Amino acid sequence: MTDTEYPPISEQLDDLESARTEGRRKMDWAAQHMPILEHVREEFVANQPFEGERIAMAMHVEAKTAILVETLAEGGAEVAVTGCNPLSTHDDVSAALDTHENITSYAKRGVDDDEYYDAIEAVIAHEPTITVDDGMDLVAAIHEDYPELIDGIIGGAEETTTGVHRLRAMDDDGALEYPVFAVNDTPMKRLFDNVHGTGESSLASIAMTTNLSWAGKNVVVAGYGYCGKGVAKKAAGQNANVIVTEVEPRRALEAHMEGYDVMPMDEAAEIGDVFLTTTGNRDVIVEEHFEKMQDGVLLANAGHFDIEIDLDALDDLAADRYEARDGVEAYELADGRRLNVIAEGRLVNLAAPVSLGHPVEVMDQSFGIQAVCVRELLENGDAYDAGVHDVPDELDKEIAEIKLEAEGVDFDSLTETQRDYMGSWDHGT
Repeated sequence: MTDTEYPPISEQLDDLESARTEGRRKMDWAAQHMPILEHVREEFVANQPFEGERIAMAMHVEAKTAILVETLAEGGAEVAVTGCNPLSTHDDVSAALDTHENITSYAKRGVDDDEYYDAIEAVIAHEPTITVDDGMDLVAAIHEDYPELIDGIIGGAEETTTGVHRLRAMDDDGALEYPVFAVNDTPMKRLFDNVHGTGESSLASIAMTTNLSWAGKNVVVAGYGYCGKGVAKKAAGQNANVIVTEVEPRRALEAHMEGYDVMPMDEAAEIGDVFLTTTGNRDVIVEEHFEKMQDGVLLANAGHFDIEIDLDALDDLAADRYEARDGVEAYELADGRRLNVIAEGRLVNLAAPVSLGHPVEVMDQSFGIQAVCVRELLENGDAYDAGVHDVPDELDKEIAEIKLEAEGVDFDSLTETQRDYMGSWDHGT
């Protein structure tokens, strides 16, 4: 196996006890508002479904994620976890996780590229039987560098849009050698996490970082998938003028029918005050767009990787760079215009200095799906061939029903007559 000597977080922090105390405090607050994972944890503690299993995780290690990690560990698993973004880890939460006898956390905020991948290798060194990923870096590293471990891996789960895109491309090439659930694509994740979570948390992080209002601003949303829809809806709700850029004609038409202005980025660059990318693709905002932008614009990214805004090109154009505010880098061009990049162009709702990620209640739903997907792999793993799989609909409904019960919301069910009618083909008028 790997010969990595990358240390866990507990060997990297100076004031370890203080960090653990603060991390635990954050986790306890999150846990109060996560009834789905509380329900699932009680089941896991009673049944110990993961006893003897080793779960490797690459996630945004903050308080809400930590509740998922502990839930899996309380179900009997040995869990090794690291970050999936160099700026999204909360060190105090990582330190608190590392106190659990079944958890080893390697996640640390602000690591460079070498340290980031060293930590992933340290997680892989635990020889996982299950993987839980956000962005697919963990799955990619296993396939590229440690293929000898694949026979021992039952399956995995992928959290985010970018990771699912990468996995599907890998599957199309015949290169994905164990089953992975596309958690991102199931309704209980996509309809809430991507729309409400990304929409609310991205705008809140930008507002807190800049101390600026949304009202009256021209907000350019790049991409009108589920994340873009959420950003557009929440920005419009705060009285911004929303402009959508999109490459897919049906999504562009949908944005138009929702009342947003739709235009190419080349045109939007001239009038936008705030630019927020949500595409999961690279080079969405590039040199030709920077050259047209107004003085003082804000540039931020809500996609997983920091490739949507071409910061190398912006740096080449800049005559000067300086920190305008904590978390805001100003690029001053030769003509005096200042283009302001938030959180280094990384995932703004987690990488900005004041970011807290999606609301707790939203992530409770997403992580509830992750937890039951891990359970499904261990109970029925033989039913899934290598490749990307949709989350079974009954698991998605299970999490919805837990949430509704916790919220005190009752709902109807089909009668037998209705079931018969919906299942028949010979009942006409």
